[in-house]
Amino acid sequence: MSKQPSLAQRTITSISWNFVANLVQIVVGFVRSVLLARLLPVEVFGVYAWAYSVVMLSAVLPNFGLGSAFLHRAPETEDENQAAAAHFTLQVILTLTWAVGLILLTLIFTGDEARRTALLWITVMAIGTRLVGTPRLILIRRVVHRRLTLIQLTSSLLSSIITIVLAWRGATLWALLSTNLVAFLVNVIGFYVWRPVWRPRLTWNPLVMRYFLRFGSRNLVASALLYALDRVDDLWVGAYLGNRAMGFYSRAYTFATYPRKVLASPINLVTIGTYAELKGDRKRLSQAFFRVNAFLVRSGFLLAGSLALIAPEFIRLLLGAKWLPMLSAFRLMLVYTLFDPFKLTVANVFVAVGKPEQIVWARSVQLAVLVAGLFLLGPLLGIAGVALAVDAMLVVGIVILLWQAQTYVDFSLVRLFVAPGVALVAGMALARGAIMLPGVLGSDWRTGFVKIVVFLTIYGAVLLALERHHLFEAVRVLGNHWARGVGRGGG
Repeated sequence: MSKQPSLAQRTITSISWNFVANLVQIVVGFVRSVLLARLLPVEVFGVYAWAYSVVMLSAVLPNFGLGSAFLHRAPETEDENQAAAAHFTLQVILTLTWAVGLILLTLIFTGDEARRTALLWITVMAIGTRLVGTPRLILIRRVVHRRLTLIQLTSSLLSSIITIVLAWRGATLWALLSTNLVAFLVNVIGFYVWRPVWRPRLTWNPLVMRYFLRFGSRNLVASALLYALDRVDDLWVGAYLGNRAMGFYSRAYTFATYPRKVLASPINLVTIGTYAELKGDRKRLSQAFFRVNAFLVRSGFLLAGSLALIAPEFIRLLLGAKWLPMLSAFRLMLVYTLFDPFKLTVANVFVAVGKPEQIVWARSVQLAVLVAGLFLLGPLLGIAGVALAVDAMLVVGIVILLWQAQTYVDFSLVRLFVAPGVALVAGMALARGAIMLPGVLGSDWRTGFVKIVVFLTIYGAVLLALERHHLFEAVRVLGNHWARGVGRGGG
């Protein structure tokens, strides 16, 4: 019998799978977003984004924190099959109850035909995608992510092709809604039809189900607050500023968060399982926490700084002049991109150690800051004011969460932020100065190229000068683990 891959090997292997597949998804999704921005009216994006936000925010009720309960290692979940059946049973009951309620409310209260259509369609499609949550959680719990990445990649490729073809042929809202149907079909086939990870079955195990509901109730408020922090700004823009403003805001958010999607999303998907296995070892948990976040900070500052510099050229050259009203919001959203990964990675620590309720206070303060900012800044500055409110909310939350996390992990804020912060400021300042050289201005392609080359050069040089030893050590550790695990850990 072959030796079970170590946690470090499974983590590195899973991150490798997630990174490669996610990078392909980013490229495909980026091309899709650019083409759709040119093909579809601004208002269509507003309708879809608003409806999607309503569904995602209300879906916190059927989620009920059950996923975190399944991932948390406890005596009640040691028998994986029994725990999976209990989770699936509860998920079926809660999902169907939620879907029926949301459909009835939509039919009664939504007068706008386009919004009503989008709400109903996304809700029905969400039923299927939520009922594949159990096998997805099984793979996350095992820190085995190959199938997850292949399903995500397949869904992204198929939905992109279908959406672009529909938009090119003249479809508007249904071009965007088709992505939900593709996601539903691919997930059901990928988890339940093709070499199923787990065969769905219903059960009634009072002991395990009480554990799920008890743990879930502790995490429900934290989950609801997380969804609210992600979606309340969308709902506010759609309700108070209209579909056109919502269209600009949704695209600003989409393109500004690409840096997060490149690295933060696949890494955070893996680390929750890693943290759960290390919850009893403070030293190793602290090492994992610091290494993950140090990498996210440095990569996030690099990508967000690059996008902030070339934002005007990016919009004019790729999206078209009709999208220039989103420029200020787009740049402000990049601040959110810099720090948002902490929101998830720190929360994963609290879930892993079985203290999800500790997130509630921080997120409650964040929500209060966000709501106040929306009503104070939104009417005055439009979507730029909304982006400022989101930035303020995030910074406040990061400070609180990192302060709370010190109870469970050890880390240095100086080591986390100083070197990449200096590199970011130096790179952006010199890149802005470089465009004043003779012959640089006058062409968006030339100006953008000069800014990017100067920024990347300065950013890399400063980091290398300040952290040469740590960078070489990180590369060595990563290379060793990847070489040992890449051929053994993916499943």
